[in-house]
Amino acid sequence: MENAPTVHEVPDAVRAVLDAAKAGRGGVLVLHAGIGEGRTTMLRAAAAGLIGWTLLAAPGDADESAVPGAGLQRLLAPLAEHCRHDEPLSALIAGREPRCAPLVLALSLRALLREAARRGPVLCLLDDADQLDPLSWQQIRMLARRVHELPVAILATVTSAPAAAGLPLHRLAPLDEQASHALVRRHAPDTTGEVAAALVTLAGGHPGALTELAGALTPQQQRGLAPLPVSLPPESTLRLRFRTALAAQPEATRDLLLLAAADPGAHPSDLLAAGGPGRGLADLEPAERAGLIVAHADGVRFRPSVLRLIAYDDESIGRRRAAHLALAEVLAARGRRLAALLHRAAVAAAPDDALARDLLLAAEDAPPPEAFAAQRHAAGLSGSPAGEARALLAAARSAMAAGRPHDARPLLRRASRLRGNAAVRARARGLIAEMRLRRAPAEAREALLDVAGELMTTDPAGAVEALLVAGEACGRTGEPGRYPQLARRAAVRCRDGRPVTDMALHQVVGVADLMTGDEETAFRHLREVLRLADHTTDPSALTWAAGTGLLLGQDRRAARLAWRAVSLAREAGNAPLVPEALEVAAFAELATGRHDAATEAALDGAAVARAAGRPDLADAHWDLLGLLAAFRGDAETSRERPAAGDLGDWSEALLDLVAGRPEPAAERLARIARTGSMTLRVAIAPHLVEASGGGGEVFDRWAARTGQPGWLALRSRCRALRGEESADDYFREALAWHERDEDAGFARAHTELLYGRHLRRRRRPAEARDHLRRAAERFRRFDAQPWAEQAARELRAAGERIGPVGRAPLTAQQERIAGLVAEGATNREVAQQLHLSPRTIDHHLRNVFARLGVRSRTELARLLVG
Repeated sequence: MENAPTVHEVPDAVRAVLDAAKAGRGGVLVLHAGIGEGRTTMLRAAAAGLIGWTLLAAPGDADESAVPGAGLQRLLAPLAEHCRHDEPLSALIAGREPRCAPLVLALSLRALLREAARRGPVLCLLDDADQLDPLSWQQIRMLARRVHELPVAILATVTSAPAAAGLPLHRLAPLDEQASHALVRRHAPDTTGEVAAALVTLAGGHPGALTELAGALTPQQQRGLAPLPVSLPPESTLRLRFRTALAAQPEATRDLLLLAAADPGAHPSDLLAAGGPGRGLADLEPAERAGLIVAHADGVRFRPSVLRLIAYDDESIGRRRAAHLALAEVLAARGRRLAALLHRAAVAAAPDDALARDLLLAAEDAPPPEAFAAQRHAAGLSGSPAGEARALLAAARSAMAAGRPHDARPLLRRASRLRGNAAVRARARGLIAEMRLRRAPAEAREALLDVAGELMTTDPAGAVEALLVAGEACGRTGEPGRYPQLARRAAVRCRDGRPVTDMALHQVVGVADLMTGDEETAFRHLREVLRLADHTTDPSALTWAAGTGLLLGQDRRAARLAWRAVSLAREAGNAPLVPEALEVAAFAELATGRHDAATEAALDGAAVARAAGRPDLADAHWDLLGLLAAFRGDAETSRERPAAGDLGDWSEALLDLVAGRPEPAAERLARIARTGSMTLRVAIAPHLVEASGGGGEVFDRWAARTGQPGWLALRSRCRALRGEESADDYFREALAWHERDEDAGFARAHTELLYGRHLRRRRRPAEARDHLRRAAERFRRFDAQPWAEQAARELRAAGERIGPVGRAPLTAQQERIAGLVAEGATNREVAQQLHLSPRTIDHHLRNVFARLGVRSRTELARLLVG
């Protein structure tokens, strides 16, 4: 029996068997899963809360597997009084093997369960059924085919699928990301998001492994202040069970498993060549039958993934060394230089400067995960503190690019303490501050400005990099500090003639000019950033250039740059940069009015960020989704996961506006205007003017500098709302600017609503109705139902008789999802088919239900399929 707790949901297949038994139709299901994958817990979850049922249980036991009928004896013990008049069953209860034909015994069992079911449905639970004695398992299998007209359910679990041949089988899937994080929080509530993400990656969805890893964390590890475990704890019960299973494998199988564990990316032909003469794929079959691995054309995958580390760690140092050297020889002969060097490094005696240099050279063109491994080895092999520090810094950068911040942090701390290279130490401190930017922007700002000052003369490129990130930190805190002075020093001292440096310096100086109020000069520098961005392929530079586009009000250009950064970051394998670029893309699409595109970017960003070990970025994307829901007036979705800080205030202010509560909206927006970033202060200005009826003069100047029709339309709307005498003229001017903006649908609808309200209050109902009709229709197309209803209320007040406002049709993506769900697919299956996360599917499905007015998957299927 296994006891690994899990947060698996009871599968629909299990519920179907229980429902059938309750209806008198009976049924059977065998759950297939490996060691520690939640079989026992699933049976407990299935039985939990059943009222009026008779529960019979007989877990398999290896000690009794050779005793005929032992399992049945334990299963039937609660029904002993019903067995007295049946000779075969009496024999079983007494511990004797029945002297009758198998079919006679099976019929006696059926009659017994039918009698027991007179008091209510019967549930038979058979955990580890493949460890039952053969007689008991044979009888259970025969019985399973004879209960379809009885209120009897049989649920069994097995570790080997062939043991359940001929019976309905359901493979327990690994925990998904959301369930995995919930399990970590259950066992280690104080764990940071990054640490939880690292454990989730290490466990690979295996509930037993995740439980033991989380339960063994020290307080320091939970906060990310100590190196995290790389395998199960030495005293782990699960580790002992895996060790026993590995030890039971033939010697040839264990040899190949060690090679596969030493190089998880190796091709099977590499493993066989390193294994020596006589090795073949057939030698892997015993481990595959035991459920320890999955062998396929591209390699050998351990199941669960953490088993690979046990297969490696539990072998002697001599066998591990021999495996690495054999693989190094084979891979070098096949031209895979970096892979061969990594195996040599794994068994090298430090220091070895020549091998360290070879590793660093080979890592230059490698994907981030391989580069990280090579650079980390190089740091350990370097013979000088300066060489070690450079290698550590490179390894930390690669770890961050590979989506492994938990691996980067300890390397940076080591690099920041080494003597011999002050510039490298300063850069390490800068990267540590960058990793803290979202959680502690003020602290990160001061550290980054210190680093920039230190590097100004010795490492100009490092100083500019620090200032780029410090600019974002200043924007998040709303306080420039020493930034403008350092930026202007950098403009003089850090020029090196490279286009990427020129681009960065224009960015740094332009932001400094904005901070000091020199908007004209700032715009000139920042426009140069966008010009130079068209000639770069650096995804990081494109990402901050896209943010610059937002500062300039060039939202479409910002979106194009951000999407280009997403594509290039994916090609480069830079996992964390993808969600960063998607965050800018989502903001840019929101600013252009393309809300569907913004939603897709944020949903994709949340999933990618979580997978990349960046829960802080995932949270930022979910905050964005809440804001997008608030734009539509969807309070339930927006508040499902309340956003913190400025985005939370903005979301609540929008919901206040749609609910007709301008005063609290004005208070929230004024708070952002005082302390928010430059981009946010601009973005919320039209809503602040709408809520308060005043202000927005700074926004007017900024909008005029952008020259963009969308922002000029909002400037005119703000002037109209400030109660100026020419309000009509300004509203008409706003609508004329909207006409020139191809993506002005939502913003134009809002202007039409406000203008229509203005006209109604001025007792011009006929003119008001034209604008309010258009507003209601446009809001309906954007699925902004509360706004559409507000426009409809104004329309009725203007004298028009209209019914309820209908909802918009489904988007193409929603139609695909609705169709698959209506055909019976689960959220996970839909996610796999559409290459999205289950959470993304859940988000879309809620919107589908709302738009179609259905409350369940059954109603959806009835509506779409008939």
